[in-house]
Amino acid sequence: MRTYILFGLVALLFIGTGFVQSWNTSLTILNMGLISAIMALGVNIQWGYAGLFNIGVMGFVALGGLATVLVSMPPTGEAWSAGGVRIIAALAMGAATVIAAVMTYARTSGRRRAIAVLAVITIGFVLYRTLFDPARDAIEAVDPASTGYLGGLGLPVLLAWPVGGLLAAGAAWIVGKTALGLRSDYLAIATLGIAEIIIAVLKNEDWLSRGVKNVNGIPRPVPYEIDLQNSASFVERTAGWGASPETASAITVKLSYLGLFAVVLIALIWLSQRALNSPWGRMMRAIRDNEVAAEAMGKDVTARHLQVFIIGSAVCGIAGAMMTTLDGLLTPGTYQPLRFTFLIWVMVIVGGSGNNLGAVLGGFLIWWLWIQVEPLGAGLMGIITYPMADGSFLKGHLMESVQHMRLLTMGVILLLVLRFSPRGLLPEK
Repeated sequence: MRTYILFGLVALLFIGTGFVQSWNTSLTILNMGLISAIMALGVNIQWGYAGLFNIGVMGFVALGGLATVLVSMPPTGEAWSAGGVRIIAALAMGAATVIAAVMTYARTSGRRRAIAVLAVITIGFVLYRTLFDPARDAIEAVDPASTGYLGGLGLPVLLAWPVGGLLAAGAAWIVGKTALGLRSDYLAIATLGIAEIIIAVLKNEDWLSRGVKNVNGIPRPVPYEIDLQNSASFVERTAGWGASPETASAITVKLSYLGLFAVVLIALIWLSQRALNSPWGRMMRAIRDNEVAAEAMGKDVTARHLQVFIIGSAVCGIAGAMMTTLDGLLTPGTYQPLRFTFLIWVMVIVGGSGNNLGAVLGGFLIWWLWIQVEPLGAGLMGIITYPMADGSFLKGHLMESVQHMRLLTMGVILLLVLRFSPRGLLPEK
């Protein structure tokens, strides 16, 4: 009953936003709330199921965004002719160098091991840079104002969503193989480091994602507003809504996204619940609660941790691809730890870690507050400072402090939940 009541109250927030502000605004917040709920679900799989502390959520989300560019954007023919093959050869050389170094390490011992591995890495790095640098410069010189990158495969953008999950899962495998056998704080450091590396690559490798120049015009899985407005049949159908064609088209597009995102979220909740209630889910919670006892019963704790870490990261990658699809552009500079790591953790903690529905509830609630607190705070400050004289220091200071209401509200909510409901609004059963 508590679950129904809390979800009903959150639904009232969105309905009230539609009536008080506009349905366009309410649907915009709801669509990002759906994506945030999926991100929170991915973190909950890692933390709630297995107790893995991932503070690099931002990096896995960014890889999902990169997938939409690599899959859905049309290829840049001139860039491929200028250096595409050489870039592929350079990347293959880099991968071969890593594999050769690992094999050399495994087949040698003693002092010869260090010398041999260093020689393989040095030679491979020189060959890699010899191939890579001229190819990169040639690609980025092709009409840098509008392209300057290789582009993608020109496939339907919906295919980018699972591909985003695969890219995030691959990065998670690398991090997990390195850090999951160590203490939990090493995992946190490793995830933070890999996230910063991913963002640095996206910002600086123009040949891959145009860097800080951004990639816009990413294809949509739903119609464009202008196409709907130019459709006589659509205008005729929506004439009875009492809204302009511009408003009707915007709401229709947002409802279309809402349907797609809701299908993905429902499917992930169903799969997560099935997994949690299965013998695998009980095993994961047993490992989380007492690793020593689980290992004594013959469970491979490190392998299971790697498995659940990859699954949770893949879910975050899917959410990242969905978000970039919704925005229609990839902007590497907007991936910030505050939004894509801290806020997601607040959603999980407030909603209830270990409870999939709790994580989803936290995603909707915290995102609504994150968007609405600042305008509500401006109205509140306006009421408080109304009796004060115009131009007074205190009034000016209070009105300038409105921009900090988001952070203040998140901190207060987190403290209140941890004090009065430390296991979240919907605790794990």
